[in-house]
Amino acid sequence: MKMANIAIVGATGMVGRTFLKVLEDRNFPIENLYLFSSKKSAGSSLEFKGKNYIVEELNENSFDRDIDIALFSAGGNVSLKYAPIAKEKGVIVVDNSSAFRMHKDIPLVVPEVNPEDIKNHNGIIANPNCSTIQAVVALKPLHDKFKIKRIVYSTYQAVSGSGVNGINDLEEGLKGNKNIFYPHQIANNCLPHIDTFLENGYTKEEMKMINETMKILNDYSLKITSTTVRVPVFNCHSESVNVEFEKTFEIEDIFKTLRNAHGVVVLDDPSSNEYPLALNVTGKDEVFVGRIRRDFSLDNGINMWIVADNIRKGAATNAVQIAEYILKYNLI
Repeated sequence: MKMANIAIVGATGMVGRTFLKVLEDRNFPIENLYLFSSKKSAGSSLEFKGKNYIVEELNENSFDRDIDIALFSAGGNVSLKYAPIAKEKGVIVVDNSSAFRMHKDIPLVVPEVNPEDIKNHNGIIANPNCSTIQAVVALKPLHDKFKIKRIVYSTYQAVSGSGVNGINDLEEGLKGNKNIFYPHQIANNCLPHIDTFLENGYTKEEMKMINETMKILNDYSLKITSTTVRVPVFNCHSESVNVEFEKTFEIEDIFKTLRNAHGVVVLDDPSSNEYPLALNVTGKDEVFVGRIRRDFSLDNGINMWIVADNIRKGAATNAVQIAEYILKYNLI
């Protein structure tokens, strides 16, 4: 695989640091590495493959050098300002914010699902929402074989999805201290409220899952509803997903399809209490699926439980996989 010059925007953040770990874990072929952050974090150093790199302050001239791919995870406002600048300098941007996800001309990519869309990048590729990523990895092979008609999402999302502020609230709450970030105590509690509420009664997070699923699967006929919940778990999102198919199926075919799916690990043995758990999935790049069973209230329905590391597969790993395909397709 060809060597690439890589930049990380938001390098000192939780996802930024995980970018570095995933790039190292996957032995991504890097020739030159550039790390950017806000003025506040600039000047600090981060280690990559035994070498220390000084973090630079991001500015309009940061991309005036030979950068092939920039991995962004510094928030939507930073992406809206600097991704177009990077694009104009010939950099391919893989953006982890929600800034570009629903733009018609910007591909929204999960490499296990729609890698071919990367070829239509026009300079920017959007990384989907973490909760959407893990769902569609499991749903795509089922959709291909049995044609999904309707999806009901119920999520149990870790505080790491809110970054350090969410983690701090849970840590302080467990000590009996007042939380600062969330509108209510998260310790020993569940908040049916992720992101802001919209006029239709859904939250932005819920609408992200609905709209992004349709775009990634390239099927706008799907009927989808979602309830997203923040739970007092530090890392890994868990999801209960109810699916109605157009075609009939045997439950053994569902298992077989998922076991053969790229990026999916089936853990489902009720006799041994085996099913995916957030504690066991942390640090992993695969999507884990269990509790697979027929929904007897429907003619062609199933329930399943999907767990993934929201910082790795739900953010950093997915972006690095996209970068790998950029090299594979010789796009730089």
